[in-house]
Amino acid sequence: MKIYITRQIPEAGIKKLQEKGYELTINPEDRVLSKAELIAVLQGKNYDAVLCLLTDKIDDEVMAAAGSQTKIFANYAVGVDNIDLPAAQKRGVMISNTPGVLTETVAEFTIGLIFAITKRIVEADEFTRRGKFVGWAPMLFLGSDLKEKTLGIIGLGRIGGEVARRMHDGFGMNIIYYDANRNEDLEKIYHVEYADLETLLKTSDIVSIHVPLLPTTKHLIDAQKLAMMKPSAYLINSSRGPVIDEAALVEALKNKTIRGAAIDVYEKEPALTPGLAELDNIVITPHIASASLETRSKMAEMAAENIIAVLESQTLPNLVKI
Repeated sequence: MKIYITRQIPEAGIKKLQEKGYELTINPEDRVLSKAELIAVLQGKNYDAVLCLLTDKIDDEVMAAAGSQTKIFANYAVGVDNIDLPAAQKRGVMISNTPGVLTETVAEFTIGLIFAITKRIVEADEFTRRGKFVGWAPMLFLGSDLKEKTLGIIGLGRIGGEVARRMHDGFGMNIIYYDANRNEDLEKIYHVEYADLETLLKTSDIVSIHVPLLPTTKHLIDAQKLAMMKPSAYLINSSRGPVIDEAALVEALKNKTIRGAAIDVYEKEPALTPGLAELDNIVITPHIASASLETRSKMAEMAAENIIAVLESQTLPNLVKI
């Protein structure tokens, strides 16, 4: 069996595939392959499986290049918005992902973003490194407390729920949420109250986004929605970049429409909207919310297990239903 892996992944996943005696070809360069490059490396090679990443755009042309021998594209991610699912269905190609494993890691990172922006940690770090700290001062880098403030969660899935639970139980925040599907059982589990999106935006001190990228969620947060938020509020995004109209966010931060933001994902990743990096009231990180050794290794193992299941004619544990 021949497998192509579009980028170097943690050894745990590689080892699982090697133990099965599969022939592995791994992209030797630590960068994303362009669509043309990916087509070139797949064309005529008769790979039985492709282990791809969220940064790989797997459309009908790429699947055609891989050929009918390729039974599965195993995505090393929870989201699959990089894959043309209807094309996969048409071609009879299976798609898998790695759900569940990164819930706690992304929730922890999201909470880290909340603290980084509300306590102005990144600003203060840069200030100190530049030698500007000359002594304690009562008005130096005043941030915001979290206790008894309102956290608005947009999307009460696994990650959103975990952020809600920890911020309620650990830090005494009041939690409200908006989701396309209200879930009264989860409301009890996570100690949250349902609110429509407009109410959530108008009343929350912090808004944290946890939705998948869908046609209905693209630019869910635009200039109009940002204008609904409190001038003292913060916006957090560790889900998908295009959920926020990034140009509108730049203007909102410049004009102090909201107090600050912390984001790990970008609308046209890896490019940043002009002006974003020059702002001092935003924390920007390079899509690393799931970047713990433990989680990324487990993701590699899950992707490998998905491939093994298909090639061994077993039930695919993380089949993406189309």
